[in-house]
Amino acid sequence: MAKTQLNRVKAGDLELHEKVVAINRVVKTTKGGRAFSFSALVVVGNGQGVVGHGLGKAKEVQEAITKGIDDAKKNLIKVPVMNGTIPHEQFAKEGAAKVLIKPAAHGTGVIAGGSMRAVLEAAGVTDVLSKSLGSANPHNVVKATFVALGSLREPVQVAKQRNINLKKVFNG
Repeated sequence: MAKTQLNRVKAGDLELHEKVVAINRVVKTTKGGRAFSFSALVVVGNGQGVVGHGLGKAKEVQEAITKGIDDAKKNLIKVPVMNGTIPHEQFAKEGAAKVLIKPAAHGTGVIAGGSMRAVLEAAGVTDVLSKSLGSANPHNVVKATFVALGSLREPVQVAKQRNINLKKVFNG
């Protein structure tokens, strides 16, 4: 299955809010003892349709988070958010993680589990129904959510592809 081209965005002057999704302590045993390091999975977003995720690794937790934020700013995508929800249903897979996201009526809220909730809230989605299927590994769930969000298409874009004249549709 071919990877879809995501709508990449440059960090530039965006005011991004960061959310730490997972911190993992890694232990490397050497002949001199144990060496501890940390990895941090971080999601950043502006709450208006731009979101990114990154992974940082370092000897200290704070340094790992900082590296994760820097990495997330390099992986920003634009998500079509319409009236606080997504334009259509989407299913995506990454590794053994599968995610299903559906648009929801205004006032529903973000119905999503931990890792997926962080991504959807950072993107600025306020009403959505979602389900994480398969693996609960935060890394793969975040990546699968990004594939799903990156695959979303705006109604105007679909109409253009289908050669539908929107003026005729809306003006009668």
